[in-house]
Amino acid sequence: MHDVDVAIVGAGPTGLALACELRLAGVTCRVLERRTDEPNITRAFAVHARTLELLDARGLADALVPRGKQVTRVQPVPGAFLNLGEVGSRYPWVLIVPQSGTERLLEERARELGAEIERGAEVVGLEQDESGVRLALTGGRTVSAAYVVGADGAHSEVRRLVGVDFAGTQYETHILLADVHLANPPEDSLFARNSPDGLVLVVPFGDGWYRAIVWDRSRDRVPLDEPLTLAELRDAFVRIGGTDFGMGEPRWRSRFLSERRQAREYRVGRVFLAGDAAHVHSPIGGQGMNTGIQDAMNLGWKLGAAVRGWAGPGLLDTYQRERHAVGASVLAMTDALYKLVVSSSRFGMAVRRGLIRTGLRLPPVRRQLAGRLTGLGIHYEAPPGAHPWVGRRMPDFDTGGHRMYEALRGGKFVLVGRDSAADATGWSDRVDTVAGGPAGKLPGAVLVRPDGYVAWAADRPDRDAARAALREWCGPVAALR
Repeated sequence: MHDVDVAIVGAGPTGLALACELRLAGVTCRVLERRTDEPNITRAFAVHARTLELLDARGLADALVPRGKQVTRVQPVPGAFLNLGEVGSRYPWVLIVPQSGTERLLEERARELGAEIERGAEVVGLEQDESGVRLALTGGRTVSAAYVVGADGAHSEVRRLVGVDFAGTQYETHILLADVHLANPPEDSLFARNSPDGLVLVVPFGDGWYRAIVWDRSRDRVPLDEPLTLAELRDAFVRIGGTDFGMGEPRWRSRFLSERRQAREYRVGRVFLAGDAAHVHSPIGGQGMNTGIQDAMNLGWKLGAAVRGWAGPGLLDTYQRERHAVGASVLAMTDALYKLVVSSSRFGMAVRRGLIRTGLRLPPVRRQLAGRLTGLGIHYEAPPGAHPWVGRRMPDFDTGGHRMYEALRGGKFVLVGRDSAADATGWSDRVDTVAGGPAGKLPGAVLVRPDGYVAWAADRPDRDAARAALREWCGPVAALR
């Protein structure tokens, strides 16, 4: 007897994406947001290919893509480009779009699906036992839920209340951010230059405004609360990038230090952490929002299965195992990128640039870097003896008039196979079926998780093997509450 099945603390992209997933799974959820108004700043701006694929799996990508600008190649260092057009995806680019646009899209869908979103609701206390969680809000109100997810950012109150250590360090170099008009914008869609003084980036929002980003080593000792001026921005761009592009007075500006931290546990009993509450890192590489949305896609169907009564033993524990490993990998990548482009040593910078230029001439290096940057290379560890496809991202393909990721839009598992191997009789509430697939390009049968990763596959399946996989992943036939 709870007020709601799942309470989500935080209405950023992670919390809103999770609310969509829970409602698709048929469970009730309430999003509790401390802010009373939508933020008037743009934080994240990059949506990578894997995130777009997952949004496509819910019918949202086609609405988001026209709101942004497609960047088909990125420049890790001057003179070295990574062509994202080479990746095997429907979205062979990074989409530059304000975070506010992504949030609005997710909030609209969450409300359409029936999620409750309550603003001005600040969590100040948390108690849990084996039956549920009780949240205390300002003003003396309480909310009880079977599960709670803290998606409340880097300074997560939920993380503090459950006593999870946020291990890591703070970077020394200040980050300067501003939204500006440019009289002479760069020709490249995504401008980046670095020097021993730091790094400058210019990111177009597509509406005449640009995000100016600076890591300025010469300003490390400036107090964080000192106002950022247009003169300081212009000076940094000229020193590091050679030009200020005719920068105009900012509509918004900020000075802060980024961190490299990760929660030691993503789960404490019935409480989970996701998004920036679980991991924060350098914004170089644009990974933060993408990793958070992918956390939500991984956790949502698992919580839905637990609430509805068909989750197998240990299913909820796989969230920690799968996503903590991904978070650690993202932190390692963004830290390496930070050290690559923000260095105080001219010699060290020259060596790193040379290594990157050499490496990017090699197709395996390009593929690996593109896979990590776009998220397409993310996979989950498979048990010993499993088919090689298990834990891997399921590719999109034509299912005979439709695509694989269109088949995922109901938020269910999808069983792909031929003849009796595609029989999911008894699981239709949790599993959709697709007969066939491109001959020679897929195993004989594949069970795809709601988050687009392969749960089970077999080259020569039979009906009994497929049904055993369905029982393992989707529970017994009559398990719903």
